[in-house]
Amino acid sequence: MEAKGNIKKSIGLPQAVALYIGAVLGSGVLLVPGLAAEIAGPASLLAWGLMTLLVLPMALVMGLLSARFPNAGGVAYFVSRAFNAGAGGLIGWFFLMSVPIGAPVAALTGAGYMTVAFGLGEEAKVGIAALMLAVSLFINYFGMKVAGKIQVAVVLAILLVLILAGVGTIPDIQAVNFTPFLPHGWLSVGQATAILFWCFIGWEAVSHMSEEFVDPQREAIKGVVIAAVVVGMLYFLTALATVGTHSYGASTSTASLVLVVERLLGSGGALAIGVTGLFICTATIIAYVGAASRLAYSLANEGRAPQVLSRVSKRYGTPVGGLAFLTACFAFILVLYGTGIVSLTTLIQLPNATFILTYLGGCAAGIRLLRESRLGMAISRVSFFLTLLIFPFVGWSVLYPLVIAFVYFLVQRYGKNTEAESMLIKS
Repeated sequence: MEAKGNIKKSIGLPQAVALYIGAVLGSGVLLVPGLAAEIAGPASLLAWGLMTLLVLPMALVMGLLSARFPNAGGVAYFVSRAFNAGAGGLIGWFFLMSVPIGAPVAALTGAGYMTVAFGLGEEAKVGIAALMLAVSLFINYFGMKVAGKIQVAVVLAILLVLILAGVGTIPDIQAVNFTPFLPHGWLSVGQATAILFWCFIGWEAVSHMSEEFVDPQREAIKGVVIAAVVVGMLYFLTALATVGTHSYGASTSTASLVLVVERLLGSGGALAIGVTGLFICTATIIAYVGAASRLAYSLANEGRAPQVLSRVSKRYGTPVGGLAFLTACFAFILVLYGTGIVSLTTLIQLPNATFILTYLGGCAAGIRLLRESRLGMAISRVSFFLTLLIFPFVGWSVLYPLVIAFVYFLVQRYGKNTEAESMLIKS
């Protein structure tokens, strides 16, 4: 059932839009609106408005690159074309080693909402997280045509709840909650904007599935524009409901959406948001599992990863080598967390720097590869600058990509030496 081969083209526009939304609209919508409001008060809406405008150029960089250079390597492939294969391989490994940690974190976040909503314990949380990861792997095994259809259904459910929460709370919005509008000064708006940046990262993930777009020009560009508008509006609507009903402050800021839904649906709101949290995080995991497994396939084909990762299912044309690698990584991370060796706080911080470096690499590649388009050049530069501003705040998590880079260069150098010795022996 497994062999080397090509991945099937099966992603249409609806699936592409759903994958983009699922990758970007992650657990941040459950946490960040309240945190931003606590930092900047009602003025946090200015930060949301600014990011809603800036998200389009950020998204378009990946959309334009995916349309012009559709490849399972995604950002790694873009960097290889723009600079060299070594740099592309390193960026690829940054992203590839982010997902084995990032996906379990998303699963534990969604499972955490479920356990709180239903009054379950820590063991149930790990079990639900494992089930979410297993479902995402299983869906990706059957191919992006199936994964895309499921993603459409999941995203529609998410949109329904978020729109209901935003529109349904309009009668509860009071003018008094918008004064004072700027309680902590203009600097607080900048601080809130820095936090909001994390809510709008995820466009790079779908670039790894661009090779499976039926029509890359249509799916990549139209898909990313539609998704950017939808995501921006949903985030702003959720933030407006949070501020307008004053569903934030002190310990409630990290659960602001729970309070918003509870105001609307009463005691049943907790159950609704628990299920919504599960759906939101599952949608994110499906997108990132698809991206990472396809990147593993691409790196293996280029000789920058073990050849076993290039295995493809004969029946479904899916990268089973990459999926097997992710399965082992997910199991390892859940065991570390379940036994108390590593906390969720530590896991959350680890992939921060690798995700940012991946995005920086993609934007840098866009500056070089999109020279023929003034729009492409401009949005690549804006996105690179915005991402670069965030990087100094990653803190100690920069150690993770440093370790990856060290191991990567050791392996590359050792591999080259081995190849040279082999040629010498043959001669």
